[in-house]
Amino acid sequence: MYNNDDYDFPRFPHKLVRKQIADILTAWGMSEEHVETSAGLLSEADLRGVDTHGISMLTSYDDRRRKGMVAMDAEVKIAHETPTTAVVDGGGGLGFVPGRLGMETCIAKAKEMGVACVTVRNSNHFGAAGVYALMAARQGLLGFAATNGSSTSVAPTFAKEGRLSTNPFAFAAPTMKNPIFCLDFATSAVARGKIRNSAIEERPVPAGWINDANGNPTTDASWYFKGAVLNPLGGTREQGSHKGYGMAAMVEILSAALSGASLVTSPGHGSEEKGDMNLGHWFMAINPTALVPEGEFQNVTDQLINDLHDSKPTDPNQPVMVAGEPEDQTIALRLKTGIPIPPGLRGKIQEIAKGCNAPYLLGDEAVLAGS
Repeated sequence: MYNNDDYDFPRFPHKLVRKQIADILTAWGMSEEHVETSAGLLSEADLRGVDTHGISMLTSYDDRRRKGMVAMDAEVKIAHETPTTAVVDGGGGLGFVPGRLGMETCIAKAKEMGVACVTVRNSNHFGAAGVYALMAARQGLLGFAATNGSSTSVAPTFAKEGRLSTNPFAFAAPTMKNPIFCLDFATSAVARGKIRNSAIEERPVPAGWINDANGNPTTDASWYFKGAVLNPLGGTREQGSHKGYGMAAMVEILSAALSGASLVTSPGHGSEEKGDMNLGHWFMAINPTALVPEGEFQNVTDQLINDLHDSKPTDPNQPVMVAGEPEDQTIALRLKTGIPIPPGLRGKIQEIAKGCNAPYLLGDEAVLAGS
């Protein structure tokens, strides 16, 4: 239930999935440069096993595009900056290009000044938060990334109606000997895309993930299309939902109040007017050498990871892992066997491709041989 590797779905090569995404974005009118960035980050999410934020997002993007909620020809630029900060204007387009520009700007400033913070406004969905945090960690910096969302789909603790979005948060730390530590999580009980994907495939969801439009718990994923409300991370007050609720509010403040984007509760936020969804993203990078001698941070982080690995497991067949390792294992698997794509989603992608005169590349003949 947690990703598509749990099912016997046809698998397709990563490069083919990336090309399918690129062909559709191109047919929608996106520039070649923006397609390169957007298709790359979307397909990276699929490769990492974040099936909610990869090619499946084209179903939502197509709906927003048709309603005029996203500009495919967006102009992305830095609105203003200081030596340690910047604000990027996303031009009302998808968030991948402004997201990459935001983190790359953050990295450059942090390398020079020790720490930097960059925000993005007037943007749209930017995919998986973890891919941006990883950009910093791959260059020896600590990376943070967060974003607010387009709809009030998550209920505060004690509420039955939505007031926040799934508001993800990511943190990545560089290492010397271990793989990069990368924590990437939604502040809701589950990413909203897991409900969407389950609804498309007509599968139920676990108890505690969502409530129906009346606030009653349900496992019927079709409520995704009828006003389902997600619970905060923790599920119930007794299980700590107030913590997930608090983190979601924190992300909303970082993403909107620091960028000039609108709150998810603001009138007009996520509206159907072109370029007016006005999502906000937040990025931060820290150069560890501004605080400790070169290499010391990575060595201490490696030691912590080693100590955690040495924990006695409950199940001898399931060793203790740290954040980022399940994704690293999925990358290795999917580079070898391909990216699994369920039949319902393939049908949706075929319809989208036909509707914009893009080639459809995910037919049965394209299934990865030997997978």
